[in-house]
Amino acid sequence: KMTLRLRDQAERLENDKQYLGDSLADISHQLRTPLTSIRMIVSRLANENQSVEQQQDDIRKVYTLLDRTEWLISTLLKIARLESGTVQFAEEPILVETLVKEVIEPLEILMDFKDIQLSCNIGDGVSFDGDQLWSFEAISNILKNCIEHGEMGGKLEINASENPIYTEIVVSDNGVGFQEKDIPHLFERFYRGSNAVKESAGIGLNLSRMIITKQNGTITAANKSGGGAQFTIRLYKGAI
Repeated sequence: KMTLRLRDQAERLENDKQYLGDSLADISHQLRTPLTSIRMIVSRLANENQSVEQQQDDIRKVYTLLDRTEWLISTLLKIARLESGTVQFAEEPILVETLVKEVIEPLEILMDFKDIQLSCNIGDGVSFDGDQLWSFEAISNILKNCIEHGEMGGKLEINASENPIYTEIVVSDNGVGFQEKDIPHLFERFYRGSNAVKESAGIGLNLSRMIITKQNGTITAANKSGGGAQFTIRLYKGAI
């Protein structure tokens, strides 16, 4: 029995080592792309023959890439904290309507740019017990995913309801939806589906699932019957 136990432990350690190595390689790749682009742009800025307009355009690109790099590092650090078990989630009543309003506010500019119409149907007093800041992060990543993959002049819907067993939040759009082969892998880290936007790093949905799972919840993704993507979040009131 001791031999079998030691063998199992050695296999788990080897798997953890392999996972860590793969994760570091993926993180390195994700960060190398924007940093390489920044290096190329800075070299171009040193060219004295560039016009003022070209310089201003390059500077804007650098700021965009720096923002992306900062977001990548921040998100990866959040994932690392969750995996290490060092995060203590608060358990306080959260009104879904208030949470959605807070999440939507910083996304309004992107929605206006793509002329996306928002439709909310949230029942009065619908709530769940959880951590406000981490829940903000989870819902924000899901909404950003729908907005980024939504079409110009599209529609974003948020419905929420509550029953004695769970609180349900459904987020959907009328975009291109998912390829069926991608659906089982959408919440895997660094996975980019067939319809992913070029800037996607494949970590936002993974982080959302981790946060929701830590709060006694589940999240699933599917294609709507009328077209578009749909995310269904259920936050349970008891053990699942």
